[in-house]
Amino acid sequence: MSGIKPSPEILAVARRWIDAIPNRRPKDLRNLLTKGDHLRLVGTGEGELWAGEAVRQGIGDFFGDIPEIATHVETFAEAFENGETGWACLVHDLSFVPQPEEIFNVRTTLIFALEDGAWKIVHRHGSVPLPNIDFVGTAQTAIADLVAAARQGFALNQRAGFASVMFTDIVNSSRLSSILGDRLWSSEMTRHFAALRDIIENHGGQFVKSLGDGTMSSFPTPAQSLQAAQSILRETTTSDGPDIGLRIGIHTGDVVQTEDDFFGTVVNKAARITANAAVNEIHVSDTTREMVADASDMRFANPVSVPLRGFDGDQLLYRLEWQE
Repeated sequence: MSGIKPSPEILAVARRWIDAIPNRRPKDLRNLLTKGDHLRLVGTGEGELWAGEAVRQGIGDFFGDIPEIATHVETFAEAFENGETGWACLVHDLSFVPQPEEIFNVRTTLIFALEDGAWKIVHRHGSVPLPNIDFVGTAQTAIADLVAAARQGFALNQRAGFASVMFTDIVNSSRLSSILGDRLWSSEMTRHFAALRDIIENHGGQFVKSLGDGTMSSFPTPAQSLQAAQSILRETTTSDGPDIGLRIGIHTGDVVQTEDDFFGTVVNKAARITANAAVNEIHVSDTTREMVADASDMRFANPVSVPLRGFDGDQLLYRLEWQE
């Protein structure tokens, strides 16, 4: 299992495949498929299981039969690779021109093999959700129950789960390091990181790592991350040491942990949110704010929609007040 890793390259190919469908590009669809007889396509309809060359030759007409697409929005996407194989899972909300108000949720799974240095699709499976209660007579909540349990408390030593990721960043580090000199600045950084680690751990979080003059940490719940962020700014602004200016960003969602590190879209977005904050500000995603909306001790201000590098569309952010 150690060879499995996220694959931006496969995800890009998978998105090219998806993009070719509403834009009626049958040649692109064919070119992304393997030429081997092991090719399989599973559709959403009864009997839609086909193999081999017939899939390659008919793929354009297959998708060409669908009505013109009015809207097509990606809501989930991930891809992994392991040696010469890989896979991707994508979810889209789409509507058709005849009835643009009716939204369909479509899931696509693609399996890839590396052929002559290029990733080719060897298996495609598409599905449109049908409630289990209608399909098999039971709601089948086992997995949903586990996901809900994970949201109540993400164990810090598990490999995947739900967490709030927090970044801190020293805004004026270059000026301070030039004033103090390398030796004193290094000593100050050691003290600073130790102080942050204590605050983070005292609020139930995990100090994941330092990043130059910043830090990354993870918390089981949004409330713990927000309380820790407030405590950090109160500590740094009243410290007897150098006048360190911090900015903090927090986002919440599903993360993946490997060894002593975390990665995933949640981590990347938290980092981008941090970069958007000004000195001595805490910026949080709308997702994080929503999860503590009923907390009387949390005050948010200045909602603003901004572009974040690497993310589509504007993202709604809030500033968390920390001064008592």
